[in-house]
Amino acid sequence: MAWRSVMISRPARLRREHFSLAVVQEETVFLPFEDIAVIVLNHREITLTHPVLSACAEYGIALYALGENHQPSGVFLPFLPHSRTTRMMRFQLSITRPLVKQAWANIVRRKIENQAHCLRYSGANGHEHLIACAASVRSGDADHLEGQAAAFYFPRLFGPGFHRGEAGWVNAALDYGYAVLRGAIARGLVMHGLHPPIGLFHSSEQNAFNLADDLIEVFRPVVDLYVAKHCGSEKEDLTVEDKAALVALLNVDVAMPQGKMSVLSAIEYMVESLCRLFEKGESHLALPTLVGLSAHALEY
Repeated sequence: MAWRSVMISRPARLRREHFSLAVVQEETVFLPFEDIAVIVLNHREITLTHPVLSACAEYGIALYALGENHQPSGVFLPFLPHSRTTRMMRFQLSITRPLVKQAWANIVRRKIENQAHCLRYSGANGHEHLIACAASVRSGDADHLEGQAAAFYFPRLFGPGFHRGEAGWVNAALDYGYAVLRGAIARGLVMHGLHPPIGLFHSSEQNAFNLADDLIEVFRPVVDLYVAKHCGSEKEDLTVEDKAALVALLNVDVAMPQGKMSVLSAIEYMVESLCRLFEKGESHLALPTLVGLSAHALEY
């Protein structure tokens, strides 16, 4: 299973060297393609060859490009390499409404629980209130508790008066971290033959990642916790180090029903459970629980 997230923040030339990505700078570094899940291009003077793009598609690597605002503006994903994409599309389009509502309630419940854990790990008040809120989520989140929880959560995490629309380091860091997560989830969906535009709850005709935006909800508190622990009044713009740390959140541990694992691995298990929902009608999704920000320990 791919585990490495690669961020390139200086001028470089990327080329394919047999089964490895060659990153040519002052020295040349070789990274096996089979180990890479995500590549982030974080400099305007990076060039890459067509064989590199082909390798990204072949090995299921998500390749991010940053825009003028230094936020991820695009992601290159494999072109539906799964052998049953048409079959999976039929399942996605024919899923019953009650099953969708049950799945969405599970996602909202776990999102609010993870927000509660985030408050606790950050030392903020309100953990018990959110746990109670999560327990009250009904099918389809009929009472809109997701929005109520967010209105309670963000001011306690980032201070009274905070809102997501304002400029500043905190929101820039949140946007960057969420964008990386979104692309990683879209990669997982495509690799399993699912179609990201066809969502469960999100359904915008202008959004090519509706399904990724459904699943990202349970992972957002991972980013929130990092940002809460590293924000400060002296911070203004995201640095290269900030961006690298946000990309590295793909490798922190979360708890899954199968055990503790990295965010990248958890995405794989979550998407596999989503496939079972579409194919077999199993409403229970394998969803992550926030357990802090410890990096996953690799075993050799």
